[in-house]
Amino acid sequence: MNDSSMKEMQTEVDEYIGQFKEGYFSPLAMLARMSEEVGELAREVNHYYGEKPKKSTEDEREMEEELGDLLFVLICFANSLDIDLTESFTSVMHKFNNRDRNRWTSIQEGEELNNG
Repeated sequence: MNDSSMKEMQTEVDEYIGQFKEGYFSPLAMLARMSEEVGELAREVNHYYGEKPKKSTEDEREMEEELGDLLFVLICFANSLDIDLTESFTSVMHKFNNRDRNRWTSIQEGEELNNG
């Protein structure tokens, strides 16, 4: 198992894409690709948890593979815009831990309410 950091993943994707003349797609094309991948993930989730079973002629695809595809495109998108996803993640977690800290019922609060 490879426990790559986000920075390492961004570097690996950049090295992979860098070997091709075409390079990264435009931001609009990248967003379209990301939308396609989200759609494929949604289809898998619907097959596993929804009311739409797979047809016998459809290939088995795992949600893990679909999430991997989505992550790859997300990293490509970020790289193409020179966005450091580690910094983006740190920023969004700061937002959630501050702005939204009282938005949801914490497990400890829930236990206190149930035991009180």
